[in-house]
Amino acid sequence: MDIDIHIGARIRRRRRIMGLTQQHLADACGVRFQQIQKYECGANRLLAHRLWDIAAALQVPVGYFFDGFERELANQHRDFIRVGVFQ
Repeated sequence: MDIDIHIGARIRRRRRIMGLTQQHLADACGVRFQQIQKYECGANRLLAHRLWDIAAALQVPVGYFFDGFERELANQHRDFIRVGVFQ
């Protein structure tokens, strides 16, 4: 899985847990809701300062967005080995 997609999914998950709309999160971060949509689907990459703003708005440490990514990479690598991509 791509890191941008992973981070976007984590943003969406936390936003929904907190009961926020994309518009509420956008307002808290100083961007338009369309930008939040693009972040959540992985279409746009986040700059460090924007990730920091989103983390603050969602009340999580920045590291929250990376949780589980190493496991996904390991699973993906294992799948590639299984089908013979890395031998």
